Amino acid sequence: MRPLRLLIHTRRHPSAILLLVQLLGMLLYPFIEKAPAGHGVLNVFGVVVLALTIRMVRRTPGETWISVALAVPIIVLLALQSLFDLRSTLLPWSSALEAVFYFYAAGSLIAYMMGDRQATTDELFAAGATFTLLAWGFTHLYLMVQELQPGTFAAAVNGDAPRTWSELNYLSFALLSSTGIGDVIPLTVHARALCSIEMLVGVMYLAAVVARLIGFTTQGKVHTRRPDAPREQWGQD
Repeated sequence: MRPLRLLIHTRRHPSAILLLVQLLGMLLYPFIEKAPAGHGVLNVFGVVVLALTIRMVRRTPGETWISVALAVPIIVLLALQSLFDLRSTLLPWSSALEAVFYFYAAGSLIAYMMGDRQATTDELFAAGATFTLLAWGFTHLYLMVQELQPGTFAAAVNGDAPRTWSELNYLSFALLSSTGIGDVIPLTVHARALCSIEMLVGVMYLAAVVARLIGFTTQGKVHTRRPDAPREQWGQD
């Protein structure tokens, strides 16, 4: 019965699964990104996240075909990078497409959360998943800029070396949450412009979306509606 209950729970709250996988990836990346086969493992994990994100977009007002159309070339580019020595050539393209993919998924989840005047359990999980999607999107933008313009970012440790995905993801979360910039510093005007935009996006997201859900929660309007349930069933589960 427990596996059945877990399956039902994941179907009711797919945002929670997406959020959990993203957080797990953030914890695992530092252990594998510098390993000989680390790049291939990261690409495989990235494909898993893409699949889960597409599944989540299907339950939002977003168009699934747009997510699939973005995901297919991303998977092809990641496969080429893993099979052949083309990382320096293809990384800017795959990073740019991944950034667009995550931003579109985040926008779809925001539309899903703003579509009614109630706060469901899944929408609360979606708030966290959207935050990580935005952070991952900007991380890939930073990877793209760094690959196109080496020396874009500096850090206290190995300041001249290219920053890893984990380091840039840390920078992205610090800026999006407005908690600071840490030891990773943008050096070029293009990188600083992106960082400024991310800070603005983070402030607006917390003020417009998260604060709205918190308001509904404190008013006792938290419901357990499934994301795919029709509107007439909202609040009846």
